[in-house]
Amino acid sequence: MTKTILAISDLEAGYEPGAPIVRGVSLAVAEGEIVTILGPNGAGKSTFIKAIAGLVPKFAGSVTLDGRDITKSPVHLLARQGLGFVPQTENVFTLMSITDNLRLAADILPRPERAEKIDAMLTLFPDLARQHQLAAGRLSGGQRQMLAVARALISGPRILMLDEASAGLSPKLVGQVFAKLAEIRHTGITIVMVEQNAKAALALADRAIILVEGRTAHAGKSADIASDPVIRELYLGVAPVKGAA
Repeated sequence: MTKTILAISDLEAGYEPGAPIVRGVSLAVAEGEIVTILGPNGAGKSTFIKAIAGLVPKFAGSVTLDGRDITKSPVHLLARQGLGFVPQTENVFTLMSITDNLRLAADILPRPERAEKIDAMLTLFPDLARQHQLAAGRLSGGQRQMLAVARALISGPRILMLDEASAGLSPKLVGQVFAKLAEIRHTGITIVMVEQNAKAALALADRAIILVEGRTAHAGKSADIASDPVIRELYLGVAPVKGAA
């Protein structure tokens, strides 16, 4: 039986007490899965993932990671508890080199482990290794996203969470980033990601949850959602094929 690595139960979250943006959402993520969170603009997707990561106040419900209740864990402790988070913006230090970005992220680790972990990230991301002294601000959008992911992975998380990893990227770069996420999943890391690019996300993920107005509108296997014209039209903004029955 597959182990549940992340369990969210009846989560309510938002920025103002009494005005939740996320309204009673539950989600169980199995170890080794990729789960994508989809929905129209303003659906509460980013608020949901940020609440799990401790960046948005939770008003009700619970979050459990690998059997440990992290609902009230301070955000600075979550990386030590096995949760890596990649925000959509401001996710690297642009004036610092690639290596220095990784060194800063590695400060969470015991000193003897830091160099080894940095080397492991440069091995996993050879494009970064080739220009490791380059300032992060000079990287392409795709390379910058790779560096942000490497920074989140350096602490050895059980689960990696990403908020709009494809935002602002060309289709080619989206493909590169998602191919790297598939590779990362094969190392045993569970992935939960918020995405606007529904087509690419559904092609990568095992399962999807669709949020509308802060509530779960639909959940299921990615292949089933991708092939359902009603779901695609109602929730993902995909127009029906002309002439289709």
